[in-house]
Amino acid sequence: MFRISMRRPAQALAVSILALSLGSTSLAAQEPDDVVAKVGDVEITEADIAFAARDLGQELQRVPPAQWRQVLLDVVVDMELMAQAARKDGLDQDPEFKKQLAHLEMRALRNAYLAQKVQGGITDEDLQKAYDEQFADFEGAEEINARHILVKEKAEAEAIVKELEGGADFAELAREKSTGPSGPNGGDLGFFGKGQMVKPFEDAVFALEKGEFTKEPVETQFGWHVIKLEDTRKQEKPPLEAVGDQLRQGLIRDRYEEIMAGLKNDIGVEILDQSLVAPEEEKTDN
Repeated sequence: MFRISMRRPAQALAVSILALSLGSTSLAAQEPDDVVAKVGDVEITEADIAFAARDLGQELQRVPPAQWRQVLLDVVVDMELMAQAARKDGLDQDPEFKKQLAHLEMRALRNAYLAQKVQGGITDEDLQKAYDEQFADFEGAEEINARHILVKEKAEAEAIVKELEGGADFAELAREKSTGPSGPNGGDLGFFGKGQMVKPFEDAVFALEKGEFTKEPVETQFGWHVIKLEDTRKQEKPPLEAVGDQLRQGLIRDRYEEIMAGLKNDIGVEILDQSLVAPEEEKTDN
């Protein structure tokens, strides 16, 4: 009979009960009913290793992924050894243990119900409907596309304004004279909205009409700017992929509250210790 030798202490890992998403690791590729070890007459399966993986959480991240299954097997073997020893000593009949076992069963059933009836009840159609409703009348904030030429001295900026008034190309002047990082790109700053630029710059550029440039140089802590407004647009609504997780969480929360209200109504809840009853909110007359 093949026996497992303990290759590393598992006790340090077993103290953390945290959620873990293992992603595409070798654990996911195993058949859950495959037997990987035996402790006495008890078979240890791949499913046992998978359950241990979910329990160990971030503690498992301290171990190289190539060693995960070995570490997890050690943990499960240790648990089974101590579980058998506990039964032999009659600990499974201890009243406190039975209370703890009932609590763990209640929690596991709660988690299963949440996964299947609450989270699992949200469909792609529900998500699309929530997206369509939330963004049906979406009107994005104004965004503008601007160029600028940044120089150190006001006199130099004033000279640039005169060149522009004489018909010089703004982008060419930016490539030639601007000291800012956007200079090689013709001073192009791309699209941006309010609050993204320093205030003197923002005030000046949002006061321009499309195609206009500032006739007076604008001073900021970076130097002197000559600014041209290239284009304006309304911010587009975000794609479903960008807000899907947030929408899903909202749907899950709503569904949870709806289900809990129904369960409380159907089953009934009575608080016997009046000190644990939440005080009613004060009613006010409007």
